[in-house]
Formats: sequence, C-alpha cells, structure tokens
Amino acid sequence: MMKFEPDQLRAYFVCGTQDLRPEQDILELVDRVLAAGVTAFQFRDKGPHSRLTPAQRLEIGRALRQLCRRYQVPFIVDDDLALADATAADGIHVGQKDGNIKATVSQVAGRHFIGYSCETTAQIKKANTIGGIDYYGCGPIFPTQSKTDADPAFGPEGLMALIKAAKRPVVGIGGITLNNHAQLPTNAAGYAVISYLTRSQDLTADVAALLAITAK
Repeated sequence: MMKFEPDQLRAYFVCGTQDLRPEQDILELVDRVLAAGVTAFQFRDKGPHSRLTPAQRLEIGRALRQLCRRYQVPFIVDDDLALADATAADGIHVGQKDGNIKATVSQVAGRHFIGYSCETTAQIKKANTIGGIDYYGCGPIFPTQSKTDADPAFGPEGLMALIKAAKRPVVGIGGITLNNHAQLPTNAAGYAVISYLTRSQDLTADVAALLAITAK
C-alpha cells in the first residue's frame, strides 16, 4: 500500500466505464491521464451505464492498479472493499450513503487509506471525531452531470466553509471546468475531476491547469 500524502490529492482523476464516450477505452484513457501528470486515480465503476460485469470489473481494476503502480500514483477504489482488497488498492473512498464509516474503518483495518465524502459542515464536524479517515471529498462545488444523485452545488464559498471546518485534507469535486476553475479556493488539498479529463482536448495542459490551482 502506498502511504497517503495530502499532495496526492492535487489532481485527482475519478473514472469508470459509465463516464466514457463510446469510442474511449478506460485503460488507454487512464494511461494517457497518468502520463499527463495526475496525482491520484479513483476507479468508480457503478450504475446502470457501467459497461462491465463483476468479473470484468475485477480484471480491469487489476490492470488499472498496475498502471497506477507504474506511474507511482495511488490507486483508489470507490465504495467496494472486496474490490479494493482483490486489486491491492492503495485507498478506498466511501460516501455518506455507503454505510457506517466507523464500521468501514474497522473493516479496512489499515489495509487501505480512506477517503470520506462530506457535503455539509455538520458531516465534516462529525467525521472529525472519527479516527482512521485520511481525507474528505467535498462536493458538488458546481452543478455536475457525472452523478445523477448529487446534492445541490454549494459553490466555492461553500467549499471554503468546509475546508475551514475540516481537520483533515479536503479534495473538492463537482462540475469543475476550464471556465470556472479560477474561482476555486487555493487552500484545498486538491481537486477531483471526471468529465474535465474524459472530455479534454489537451490532457497535459488541462492537468497542468488543475495542478496550478493548489501550487505553493
């Protein structure tokens, strides 16, 4: 397992087959995105538009994990501890609707670092009291089409309030584009994107722009 470091959150790519254009291949795309300089990758393959069976998801997950290892970038699995274990993932990310976070921390037992989604200051303050969480994922900042069950967007000001309340690093997510990324707070640990990169026409330039938001 790769040790968690906050700098890994600076340019965080989240993707599954449901996020791809018809002509895109997830292994080829993630390889190109990693080469462009992203600092973390989360395999989030779920929902009715996933192209994979459970067996294929395991096979692709293991291949993605090898790609991340080659680039020395943490491989994170969304909301599936069995898949995280089977792929020897570095991290697992869980949401508010994915079960009891204390139980998840106990089940993970240090095998993976843990990211936890928080959308409100109340959720952040409660999570601050729970041991074993490494970072918070906070969104949506802007309206997003990537998650059909996303909560209402809270804007850059809402993200700043969550960062202020958090006692752990915060990665912001949700609706980030080249047209709005200049509005984002620079004191987040980083930003996570989906369509920003799946639809990118210049991966190197767009990853560089993402990294520049939190450049020290």
